[in-house]
Amino acid sequence: MKDKIIEYLDVLDKAKSLEDICNYVKGNEEDVEKELNNLIKSGIVHETKKKKYILMKYCKSLHVGKIDVARNGYAFLVQNDNSEDIFIAKDNLNGAIEGDTALVDLYSNRGKLEGKVLKILDRSVNRLVGEILYVNNVPTLILDDKKLNIEVKLNNPFKNLVDGHKVLVELNEQIDDKVFTGTIVKIIGHKNDPDIDILSIAYKHNIELEFSEEVQEEVKKIPEEVLEKDKVGRVDLTNELIFTIDGDDTKDIDDAISLKKYTDYYELGVHIADVSYYVRPGTNLYNTAYERGTSTYLADKVLPMLPHELSNGICSLNSGVERLSISVVMQINKEGNIKSYDIFPSIIKSRKQMTYKCVNSILEEDITPPGYEKFQDNLKEMNELANILRKKKIQNGYIEFDIPEPKIIQDENGKCIDILKKEQHTGEKLIEDFMIAANECVATHIYNMSLPFIYRVHGMPKPEKITEFLNLLKILNINIDTRGLDSSSKGMQQILIKLKDYPEYTILSSLLLRSMQKAIYSPNNIGHFGLALKNYTHFTSPIRRFPDTTVHQLLRTYLFNKEINNETINYYQKVLEDIALHSSEREQASVEAEREVDDMKMAEYMESHIGEDYKGIITTVTNYGFYVILPNLVEGMVHISTLDGYFTYVPELLALVGNDKKTMYRLGMEVEIEVTNASKETGLIDFEVIKDGNI
Repeated sequence: MKDKIIEYLDVLDKAKSLEDICNYVKGNEEDVEKELNNLIKSGIVHETKKKKYILMKYCKSLHVGKIDVARNGYAFLVQNDNSEDIFIAKDNLNGAIEGDTALVDLYSNRGKLEGKVLKILDRSVNRLVGEILYVNNVPTLILDDKKLNIEVKLNNPFKNLVDGHKVLVELNEQIDDKVFTGTIVKIIGHKNDPDIDILSIAYKHNIELEFSEEVQEEVKKIPEEVLEKDKVGRVDLTNELIFTIDGDDTKDIDDAISLKKYTDYYELGVHIADVSYYVRPGTNLYNTAYERGTSTYLADKVLPMLPHELSNGICSLNSGVERLSISVVMQINKEGNIKSYDIFPSIIKSRKQMTYKCVNSILEEDITPPGYEKFQDNLKEMNELANILRKKKIQNGYIEFDIPEPKIIQDENGKCIDILKKEQHTGEKLIEDFMIAANECVATHIYNMSLPFIYRVHGMPKPEKITEFLNLLKILNINIDTRGLDSSSKGMQQILIKLKDYPEYTILSSLLLRSMQKAIYSPNNIGHFGLALKNYTHFTSPIRRFPDTTVHQLLRTYLFNKEINNETINYYQKVLEDIALHSSEREQASVEAEREVDDMKMAEYMESHIGEDYKGIITTVTNYGFYVILPNLVEGMVHISTLDGYFTYVPELLALVGNDKKTMYRLGMEVEIEVTNASKETGLIDFEVIKDGNI
């Protein structure tokens, strides 16, 4: 329906009524209005004062995005289409707060374009977390998120509230621009409780921690082992050499692999936990999995999409026990092409729960850990195939950004004691290559059947964004030959390859990634730009991602039960749009929570390192200072007021330039800094320059 609405509104640049749109798409008013609201929030459609609808692209001065409030109270509109952020002065926020989706009008202020909030389209921040502080015997809420800069008056103070209680509050009504009423819906715990900092962030992003009594009752009825009746209609693979490879502490194991090598080809088996057999539509368990959308990993804490009885139990492909799975067995030739394949329900019994550490020991050092002796030859053959698949991916234009991610190390009390870089070695890449092959195979099969499906899509970047990036390279005096390169996957891949030896590579690859669209879930298959694939889905992690569970449900419906009829097709055409949109939103919430926890834990770690000196690289330059990233991936800000002398921001140079015209701080420059402040509460870290690379 979404595409039909856009198609109709794109005929003429004139606003259309709801009735006209309903008549064109042949939909009922409720469904059409719901889809229009989604398009409005996405910044694709604008609703006029006369309750008519027009595409945003015909409203030149109007823009839609999320409000991002800065330290000093002003804000930026982060646009949905990755266009340049729009500055919004404090007085032009008109009641919009951090995280709101807003409609903004552009106007000229002394020759500079600024934004003014016209309408709040979606108040995504409807639940807040804060700390209770008694003032004159009245409980007052001190919000965790200082960016919100609002006051919330509590209308139902709980009994037994004490100073330091962390609470979850639901916003009720807005009294004026900065004052709201709110209801306490849960006491999370006391600020001194273990893990309370992480749990507070989870609740802020609507990530639930507990499962309802109804879900727990349903889980009790699910068997702890595979029953004989569950095996009916399945291919028995329990005698095959199948095993899993995961991290040292992984307990929710949803993928296993097998390989047989023949003269002219490899037979790769990817066996995925059949979660959809136990998590069925219409149950509380299914509805809860849908609402959560994903498991969330915050520091060393897992907030699962499914109860542990499933995620670590009957659904987890633990070694030595029978488990239900859906298998994709592919015959792949020496060039990495899938010549034939089969997708079917199966029963497996993993022979060993391997770890990446031990597998890498075999594949990288030719050292076989105890207990791996009978698997080492099979693992080496798997690595042969993985190298073939990776070579083919790269030939097709696969883009590998290789951006380092932090790994937070905590002590027994939950305090951050170290920050490491997550490593991706041979074993990790092997599993990634095999999972991508299975995901592509499944997506291609259903796409060729022309049936409703849920895809993992990644749109092409806008050409102007790539042009901006190439101009940035010129500003930085990075001269690479871009002749013949376009904005295709191969073009982007070649740009990264040419930048590989520059010291600014990590920053530049991160900036190039930011210039691209986000990968999302959608029933509309536009391909996956980053992977350079025409068809792609998420099939391989149903324990921790709801879209994967949905893909399994679709495979069962279409392939195993042969339920392909108008009723089934119409049903999935209707529900998959909602599942894709909701899953994308929950994935984004999970990512934001993970980043917030990382920022908080990094600040907590740096609280113990105030006064110490480090060398770092400038990653971002603004009119109020610049950000520096350290080798341990901690990022902090150098405020312009702390610099020695008077500096002006020169956007054309991506630099702060001193009044003497000699001193400059620009993107990619190495500077030596001192840590002057760090706050776990705000997640912010401040640096001051003590030595730089200026001439």
